[in-house]
Amino acid sequence: MRIAVLGTGVVGRTLAAALVTHGHEVTVGTRDPVASLARDGADGFGTWAAAHPTIEVGSFADAATGAELVVNALAGTASVAGVTAAGIADGTVLLDVANPLDASHGFPPSLFVANTDSLAEQLQRAQPGLRVVKSLNTMTARLMVSPLELPGFTTFVSGDDADSKAVVTRLLTELGHTDVIDLGPLETARGAEALMLVWLRLWGVVGSPMFGYRIVR
Repeated sequence: MRIAVLGTGVVGRTLAAALVTHGHEVTVGTRDPVASLARDGADGFGTWAAAHPTIEVGSFADAATGAELVVNALAGTASVAGVTAAGIADGTVLLDVANPLDASHGFPPSLFVANTDSLAEQLQRAQPGLRVVKSLNTMTARLMVSPLELPGFTTFVSGDDADSKAVVTRLLTELGHTDVIDLGPLETARGAEALMLVWLRLWGVVGSPMFGYRIVR
């Protein structure tokens, strides 16, 4: 499958690298490809890109052109603008893994949208022709692509379109996720995003981001 990953941070890089190993054709989209590729060093995107030559890098629009699935791995505050700038074709599945975190008042962050709305729903309203599915936002990036390091935790999926959720669920299964729960329509992403408030507190208590939610049933 041809997949565009929007975002050059840890989440975007981790997902892009893993998806390539599963045989997908991946392009990473960034607001300014030249500036992104110029960042070198251990944490620089340019250094990472050089180490992953099979992954193409382009603008948001370049990455989204011809993509069968687009992953929103941008910061929550940049998501609506970035997805809009990508000009993604109507009917495309948008897998939204971002969280609406607001760190303007320090740590831990709050949510800039909650209770009666969600980032996923904002993306759907901004781009009504897309098929938005929320998933993978309740875990650290490493567990998104290597869930068997912590067997048995639960991965949630929210979306209004059953076929799109099926596409995402197949991708999750491919990555190794064994307990996927369909929460229902996209508005259920409000609950999944709100779990980040507990997740951030747990990180401080556990001392590591290598943990997940497990629904015992």
